[in-house]
Amino acid sequence: MSISNFTSQYWLAFLVVVALIALLYVVVQRRRQKHVLRFSNMEMLERVAPSQPSRFRHVPVALMLVGLILLTIAAAGPTATKKVPRNRATVILVIDVSLSMEATDVPPSRIQVAKKAAKEFADGLTPGINLGLVTFAGTASVQMSPTTNRQAVKAAIDSMKLAERTATGEGILTALQSIDTLASVLGGAETPPPARIVLMSDGKQTVPDDKDVDNPRHGFTAARLAKEKGIPVSTISFGTTWGTVEIPDQDGKGSQRVRVPVDDDALHQIAQLSGGDFYTASTLEELRKVYDTLDQQIGYELTMGDASRPWLLLGLLVTASGVVTALLYRQRLP
Repeated sequence: MSISNFTSQYWLAFLVVVALIALLYVVVQRRRQKHVLRFSNMEMLERVAPSQPSRFRHVPVALMLVGLILLTIAAAGPTATKKVPRNRATVILVIDVSLSMEATDVPPSRIQVAKKAAKEFADGLTPGINLGLVTFAGTASVQMSPTTNRQAVKAAIDSMKLAERTATGEGILTALQSIDTLASVLGGAETPPPARIVLMSDGKQTVPDDKDVDNPRHGFTAARLAKEKGIPVSTISFGTTWGTVEIPDQDGKGSQRVRVPVDDDALHQIAQLSGGDFYTASTLEELRKVYDTLDQQIGYELTMGDASRPWLLLGLLVTASGVVTALLYRQRLP
């Protein structure tokens, strides 16, 4: 039972009284021992003094003192941080649907595993969170506006189709627009609900050129805008360094195998620029763990709450045990 603070700290002063009671008990016991030693006729002492296990005679008092300590802590109003489900928040899943997601280095394919894990993430989120879906390849589009309807989101995830090129910045910008739209619809709230973007990609940005970092549509520029809006972008680099895909030739008569390694550096930079977290995953289990971590971060918040009940119950139990022990102990006296 960890304690963060107390609402009525002045009650803790009673612990001094408990300490004085304990000290007084020790002093009284020592004086009794001295009086016993002064008794000259030991044979008579053995006849008049009850035979009782001395090692148990302090247990009732010890229990009652511990009970008083626990009850004092309860009276002081201890508080502790509690993890409670969020009842208002917005999360946008931004998923890369470029052709590189067809790679089979994560069997059966990156896109199939991504769909499965994303649907599990949707099921795991707390009911009060609005979840949306944005996909991006050469362009980005809102597949599902933020909603609490998990079945609709999962249906949109199932319908994702692959396309050419990778416009990471467009994906982030489209997600930001979707969040702004929801905030304007909610309207009356004093402050918009907290929002988070979860971006999963496997490759390097190609639209605009990855090296054109000053382009207003670049992923880094979009990440900075997200930072200004207070919306962190947590990124997931999904795949391996040895993934490959078959790309058809322009004449349609053949194809060539092209390497599609993950681009950890760019995704890490996007997370840093936006104030989000960076994750890597190369298997379904690793991706599940990432989504579980995000679920705990996004779906719950820490709040201060009253923590006196367990201290009160334990204090009453220990004190009652002390009283019962004392009564049973006295009954054994002749």
